[in-house]
Amino acid sequence: MSTIVFFDLETTGLDPGCHIIQLSAVCGKREFNAYILPRRPISPRATELTGLTQSRGTLYRHGTPLDTVFLYDALKDFINFLSSCRPVLLVAHNAKEFDAPILARVLRKCSLWEHFQQVVSGFVDTLLLSRNLFRGLSSYSLESLAKHFLDRYYDAHNALEDAKILQELFNLWDPNRGDVWKVTFPVNEF
Repeated sequence: MSTIVFFDLETTGLDPGCHIIQLSAVCGKREFNAYILPRRPISPRATELTGLTQSRGTLYRHGTPLDTVFLYDALKDFINFLSSCRPVLLVAHNAKEFDAPILARVLRKCSLWEHFQQVVSGFVDTLLLSRNLFRGLSSYSLESLAKHFLDRYYDAHNALEDAKILQELFNLWDPNRGDVWKVTFPVNEF
């Protein structure tokens, strides 16, 4: 039986070649969080959503400087974090169309894809899951789901907070294996 780990990325934009600027995950009460200084500009829309900016080799969140690591180091540390939970199913909101392909691309670029595949068996997409389980909602954004099911707002577009709220929602929904299986994609699909 796989361990479910919730994760999220914040990126420089929404295009397929965007760079990761925050990688976060939660596994039960354990947390992983890394900020990465991108090698390309952060789009105005990404800054608007995340509050992340860069200037003169420093990454800022709402004007506060952040400690950053190199992408390779963040990915190695992420795999090590996941290794203690293996085998892992990684869960993200919009995993199939966004998070999984971007993560797979950078892992391959850093020659860490094979190592990652030894730990992670697949990705679960909670955007698809929520659409299947709760038809007719006006929005399936993570913020809207948190408001609808948990009756609260949170620090959205902070990858660690997104991963935590996703874990809370998933646990509340308590989907059966069949529902989860329908929105699970093998790692080698990406």
